[in-house]
Amino acid sequence: MLYDAHVHLTDREYSGYILHILTSLRAMKIVACSVAVDMETSRKSLELFSGARDAVRQFVGIHPEFAAKEDLQEFLEFARSNAAGIDGIGEIGLDGTYEAERGVPYEKQKQVFNSMLALAENLGKPVSIHSRRALDDILEILPSFRLHGALLHWFAGSKKQLARSMDMGLYVSYGPALVYADDKKVLLKNTRKDRFLVETDGPVRYSRCFEDKPALPSSFLASVVLAASKTLGMPYAETVETLENNTQAFLSQQL
Repeated sequence: MLYDAHVHLTDREYSGYILHILTSLRAMKIVACSVAVDMETSRKSLELFSGARDAVRQFVGIHPEFAAKEDLQEFLEFARSNAAGIDGIGEIGLDGTYEAERGVPYEKQKQVFNSMLALAENLGKPVSIHSRRALDDILEILPSFRLHGALLHWFAGSKKQLARSMDMGLYVSYGPALVYADDKKVLLKNTRKDRFLVETDGPVRYSRCFEDKPALPSSFLASVVLAASKTLGMPYAETVETLENNTQAFLSQQL
């Protein structure tokens, strides 16, 4: 089995062929951790995937981009009432670019992020975290909560930040950029083998690989795993087994 730790299957890019995606995931023996970004995509996730737990694990959350728009209390009530069908909280986090570029106050992002972490702690769920230009703040905040697994998705920090993340027992994930980006390969080499995951972050497009097409687990993920295997000097089968063990530990589930 292969595991995509972070993909946006509720994105409009995939509308119209969700059944094809589910069929492909099952045929390829892939489990996708589908993350939501707001109330709309969180509800959509439960509607689409509650009957597809063999292929999809569901994360719901408020992304920092939408921190100022969403009704926080409404979301918290929704998550608590549907806790049995939710596998994690995400995509949540902080983004140091959004205040200037998109008018989302950083303090509001922090308020929502802390509420999401408290929710995850209360429900005993893992979290999938967005940390662009905010990683130091996130690393300061996380120890205040007792979390059942925390993933820094699309890790792009420094070696020093990576070392601190490893000391804190966090998970980090690497995506299709690992196929071509030397800096990501260096980071992976410095990551504990029991703390790395892989992702596609679909439907993101990658101009330097996969012909700039929208990312899909069933067509992109095996290449990411192969790149990880080569980077670490591990046999492909051993890399697959390592990722399965790591994903199971992150989700606290038997997959």
